[in-house]
Amino acid sequence: MLTRAVLVLIQWLGYLPLPVVRALGAMLGLLLYGLVASRRRVVTTNLRLCFPHWSKVEVRCQTILVFIHFAQSWLDRGWLWYGPARYIRNRLQLTGALEELDGISPTVIFLPHFVGLDAVGMALTQQTTRRYTTIYTNQANAVSDAWILQGRQRFGSMRLFGRVDGVKPIVEALRKGDPLILLPDMNFGPEDSLFVPFYGVPAATVPSLSRFARLGRAKVVPILAKMTSNGYEIQVLRAWDNFPSGDLVADTTLMNSRLQSYIDNMPSQYYWVHKRFKDRPQGAPSVY
Repeated sequence: MLTRAVLVLIQWLGYLPLPVVRALGAMLGLLLYGLVASRRRVVTTNLRLCFPHWSKVEVRCQTILVFIHFAQSWLDRGWLWYGPARYIRNRLQLTGALEELDGISPTVIFLPHFVGLDAVGMALTQQTTRRYTTIYTNQANAVSDAWILQGRQRFGSMRLFGRVDGVKPIVEALRKGDPLILLPDMNFGPEDSLFVPFYGVPAATVPSLSRFARLGRAKVVPILAKMTSNGYEIQVLRAWDNFPSGDLVADTTLMNSRLQSYIDNMPSQYYWVHKRFKDRPQGAPSVY
């Protein structure tokens, strides 16, 4: 009952002016920073590991910003998923190498976990003509699960594959010209993962970007989402050259290296609330 009430409230917020929604998100973020000590420690640990040159003051300030941007992005889902379509068109600026999305050539989209990742899905499905696919993990809460599924398929051109569907239908859709959106930059467990550097720290990383690009004979196009005062800037980057190379370790290492360069431009908008270094190489102590 509480979950349903919260989600309805977020939907109502979708009709308010964006500055009001963002101000409420900032207050919520500060509240979460103060109350959720366990997650605050996760963010602080991640930032200290990845930015050892930052002072304690810098780490604390960035940690606060991480919570603020995280909360703002959640409230933004109200207008992204339920607000008037004109709000979305006006607030999502699709820029960059848009020609990479033209035609029907097999394309894997590398979508890192920045707070605006759902804005990317909305921009692509509303402002381009291709049909996109992605891999979806069901949420434990059935009400939240239905809310997310409905929101992400709002414009009807997003096909969500469950992990139980296997690889075959995903590759078939990719080869037929439906771009596959992948978010492989989280810790999904040691199984099928490689330990490759992320900011110099060994991180369990799934090599799915390289594997799907090879299986689908597809190019890899990164897309980044940056939260702005007017909404989000969705930047389409040029396809990576010579990727995949045929070497899973080299490809996955390159993915993390490129991701670092993206994060460096907007560190407080990355999903640092996730335990990125939860799994450790054999014999290495826990960092959390």
